Amino acid sequence: MAVAVRVIPCLDVDAGRVVKGINFEGLRDAGDPVELAHRYDNAGADELTFLDVTASSGNRETTFDVVRRTAEEVFIPLTVGGGVRGVAEVDKLLRFGADKASINTAAVARPDVINEISRHFGSQVLVLSVDARRTRPGSQPTPSGFEVTTHGGRTGTGIDAIEWAREAADRGIGEILLNSIDADGTKDGFDLELIRLVRAAVKVPIIASGGAGEPAHFPPAVVAGADAVLAASIFHWGPDNMMSQVKQAIRDAGFEVR
Repeated sequence: MAVAVRVIPCLDVDAGRVVKGINFEGLRDAGDPVELAHRYDNAGADELTFLDVTASSGNRETTFDVVRRTAEEVFIPLTVGGGVRGVAEVDKLLRFGADKASINTAAVARPDVINEISRHFGSQVLVLSVDARRTRPGSQPTPSGFEVTTHGGRTGTGIDAIEWAREAADRGIGEILLNSIDADGTKDGFDLELIRLVRAAVKVPIIASGGAGEPAHFPPAVVAGADAVLAASIFHWGPDNMMSQVKQAIRDAGFEVR
């Protein structure tokens, strides 16, 4: 029996506020994260994802406080990413109320950290965030045509995104947050080619992210292989019933939703 598709709002948090831009640039304020989390919980969101977009600045205590306050207000699963470097950060996030931790840059720099975290806490708490983009002209091509990026999509690594997803799955991640840097914030739809390629490479759940602009964009991502769909702008600035519209679109396409 197929598992129900999850719909997940994403809150990009910067210095205690939710922000959103296009291709990770031109960020604008979208509100208080705890208030938005409460709103999405009431609207029927299945999970929430917080990404600290300025974690490298060292302002982590703000995020820990946001996690704590959110966990006190809402009771759906909460994934937190940004600045997660190892077991210590995951432990602290879980103690502050997160259910799962998302890792990106630290895993690219030292893949063994995936094994360490999954052994310590179990794979169910670890989400690999893959910020993938098509290789740029003049850059080293990858076998799939997609490369892993870090630092909010600004830094290319030359690592093939599909091979990286496969390696991370073998190392023990619980699921993959697959974000298309090319589609992020464009509202033109998910990168279906990217989803299909990763789906063919791994068996772990895939959360598709990047590009949703209307409810009709969500079912094709599920058809392409996504187990969950994540979006930000469409929920932040859409009508109050956008969550129900998205779920109905997925349901009308023949998929079960929570």
